[in-house]
Amino acid sequence: MSYPIFTPIQKEYLDVNTSVREGETKLGQVVKCFDDFDDFEGRYVVVGVREDVGPRANLGLPGAKNGFDAFVKRFLNVQSNRFFSGEKVLLYGVIDFEIQSSSIVDLREGVCELDDFLVEHLVTIYKKGYVPILIGGGHNNAYPLMKAYNLAICKNINVVNCDPHADFRVLESRHSGNSFSYAKEQGFLARYSVLGLHQSYNSEEMLCRMEESGCYFTFFEDYLLGKRDLYKDLDSVLVQYKSESVGLELDLDAIVGMPSSAYTPSGISLEQARNYVIHTKQASSVVYLHLPEGGPKNDVESAVVGKSLVYLVMDFMKS
Repeated sequence: MSYPIFTPIQKEYLDVNTSVREGETKLGQVVKCFDDFDDFEGRYVVVGVREDVGPRANLGLPGAKNGFDAFVKRFLNVQSNRFFSGEKVLLYGVIDFEIQSSSIVDLREGVCELDDFLVEHLVTIYKKGYVPILIGGGHNNAYPLMKAYNLAICKNINVVNCDPHADFRVLESRHSGNSFSYAKEQGFLARYSVLGLHQSYNSEEMLCRMEESGCYFTFFEDYLLGKRDLYKDLDSVLVQYKSESVGLELDLDAIVGMPSSAYTPSGISLEQARNYVIHTKQASSVVYLHLPEGGPKNDVESAVVGKSLVYLVMDFMKS
C-alpha cells in the first residue's frame, strides 16, 4: 500500500514558476507560502491534491491528479492589482497519492488512508481560522473537508454542490461517489443541497435515499427546459442556511466541455459556474471551496482546466 506524501510550497517554487515582467506585479511575487503559515494574516489557503484514486475506486476514469498542476502555474502569473492582492492568499502545499493496483479493495482502502491524511492537514488550517481552497483530485476529498471542519470547530456543516452526480452512493467503503452519504451518516454534514443533477446519471435508489435523508436536489433538465432557475434555487437554499457555515462544492464535471473525470457535452457554462461561486460566496458564510475532478490529458486540455480554475478561484476570493 502506498501512502500520501505532503510537499510544502516554498519560496523557491514561486520564483521558478512566476514569469516576472517589469512594471507588473504577479500573484507569484507576493503570495505567501508554507513557510509563512504560522504568521499569515490573510484568509485563503490553497491546498493541491494530486490523486485519482477516489474516482478509480468509484469505477471511474483516471486523470483527476492533473488538475492542480494545470491550475497553479497559471494562478501564479495573474496580476496582483487593485481588484485582488496576492498577499491575501497562501499556497500551502501539495498532497500526492498514487496506487498502482487496479484492485477495488486496494483503491478503496487507499481512499480511507487519504481521508485521514487530508483531515490532519485541514484541521490545522481550520483551527487557524483560514478558509481552505482545495483543488485537484476526486470528489472523495469532500469528505475530509467536512470531517475536518467538524473536528476543528466542533460543528457540523451545510453543503451546497453543483454537480451532475449526487455522490450519495451507498456506504460500500470510500470512493469519490459517496463523500456526502458518509458525512451524513457520521454526523459531519447537516444539510446537503445539490443543484443540477443529470436525470439519467443518478440511480432511483440513491434519489429515494436522499429524499429520506432530507437532502434537497434539482435537475439540470429543468433548467434546460426553463422550468426552474438555477439562481432562484440557489437563493432558496442559502436563505435556509442563513449565517450558518457553508461548504461550497463545484464539480468540474458540471461544466459543459470541461476536460474532467466524467466529461459532459451538456451542462452549465463556465459563466454560470462563476456566477454560482460568486453568488454563494456573497450570500452565505462559506468556510471552504472545493473544485475537484478536473482531468486534463494534454497541453490544450491543461490550458482549459487551468485557466477555468483560476477564474473560479479568483471569483471566490474577490467576492
